[in-house]
Amino acid sequence: MVAKREVKLFTSALKAFQCNNRIVMAQRKHLDDFLRGRIIGRLECGRNQLEVSEELVIAQSVISRLWQRFQDDGNVSRCYSTCRPRVTTPNEDRYLAVTAKRNRRSTASDLSRQLSSANSTTVSKQTVYTRLGHIGLYARRPVRCVPLTATHCRLRLACSREHALWTPQQWSCVIFYDECRFSLQSDSRRTFIWRAPGTPLPPREHH
Repeated sequence: MVAKREVKLFTSALKAFQCNNRIVMAQRKHLDDFLRGRIIGRLECGRNQLEVSEELVIAQSVISRLWQRFQDDGNVSRCYSTCRPRVTTPNEDRYLAVTAKRNRRSTASDLSRQLSSANSTTVSKQTVYTRLGHIGLYARRPVRCVPLTATHCRLRLACSREHALWTPQQWSCVIFYDECRFSLQSDSRRTFIWRAPGTPLPPREHH
């Protein structure tokens, strides 16, 4: 009887040691936002901190601090004390967005200069790309559309009928290419426009 009790105590102590060891290992890694959301979700569903701690193998003190912070300001994202302050204000971000939408062919350098002239705030091209990317605007090539008229359709049909019976040997003498451009410089001199993915372009932007 005593031996069974000792075995039971030893087993419980071993499980506690293994649990604490896993918790220490888990503490060495920072919690990502997804895991923080899982913790808060379980606590909001009525689970207690001890249950969540054992299930996710995270120290209860960490869960307690996260829950307290969520109750204080509703934020669960990790705070970075070394992050740099934003160069632009929300008003300046809106200015960049409005300017880019008014002139979709303006470059990041153009927008940077306009912001500097308007508000005396100097930003890099990358900052312009980042701010506009936050609202879904990206520099993209204009859609190239060939104006297909009735004449074009007739000529294309005649060409397809003319080559319908060509053999593979005849086609092997034809070179196909997609007219890709290659540039050895950082500036390809292409014209880009600011637009959101999947949005149609105004007719004036097609060429």
